[in-house]
Amino acid sequence: MLDWLAAFTGGGLAAKATAAVTTTGAAVSTAAGTPGIPWWVWPLLLFVTTFALGIVAVLGGVGGGVLFVPIVGSFFPFNLDFVRGAGLLVALAGALAAGPGLLKLNLANLRLALPVALIASTFSMVGAFIGLALPNDVVQTALGITIVLIAFLFVVSKNTEFPQVGGSDKLARFLKIGGTYYERSSGKTVDWSVWRTPQGFLLFIAIGIMAGMFGLGAGWANVPVLNLLMGAPLKVAVGTSKFLLSITDTSAAWVYLNQGAVLPVIAVPSIVGIMLGSFVGVRLLATAKPKAVKYLVIVLLLAAGLRSLLKGLGIWN
Repeated sequence: MLDWLAAFTGGGLAAKATAAVTTTGAAVSTAAGTPGIPWWVWPLLLFVTTFALGIVAVLGGVGGGVLFVPIVGSFFPFNLDFVRGAGLLVALAGALAAGPGLLKLNLANLRLALPVALIASTFSMVGAFIGLALPNDVVQTALGITIVLIAFLFVVSKNTEFPQVGGSDKLARFLKIGGTYYERSSGKTVDWSVWRTPQGFLLFIAIGIMAGMFGLGAGWANVPVLNLLMGAPLKVAVGTSKFLLSITDTSAAWVYLNQGAVLPVIAVPSIVGIMLGSFVGVRLLATAKPKAVKYLVIVLLLAAGLRSLLKGLGIWN
């Protein structure tokens, strides 16, 4: 019944689809380099792993996709195409769950999100096609480099809760980007606007390509650009970024679905594990030490990034 699991490894997507129909379940473990291990062990391990990642993602303030793809792609015997397809669905599930509440609280702003979403989602489809066309070792190497750079970004970046904006630029005024939200911690209403809008939009081209190419989601890049470059308050940047994922990741995910690069046996336990772990993470958030969690995320990213890089270079398979 689950013979198509043999598509975990090797070959183009057409060959994987053929193998999915013709190969026996016992061949799955052999193809994965793990003979004698029943096929159901891997989805079970995947669920446990993503449950833990869901907890860490909430505590560390990152999307699940940025941890899911490098860790699962490096340490599980799944073909990277399928891991990236599942990674987009993982990020998408969390974004869809959070989006309505963020809009209701004015923490996600449509005037800011929609032009950015148009740019990022268009180029995320371009990135998805690029990722599926490139050899796995090239993508694995590029993913490793990207994840190491993301870890470095976490080390050096210092988000500003209320950035100083020197005045809206012409594009921001034309699009009427700005708004207000109620800050519960201070009991005040915060008025905000953005600047350096053209530079921010240009960066979202690169963000969209990387999101689609690596299946990472893009929260790790959205927030610094919206907050540090364009001057949106941190909560608005986080909320708008989360809402953006529901649009950006949908565009790229359709490419992976259309190409047959989404397997339920990977995607389903991953989404369930991440979401259940997120519920636990929310409960632990009040007592967790932010610095300790941040360092844990950095260590995980560095380990997964270096593993992916070495795997792509053929040094550690």
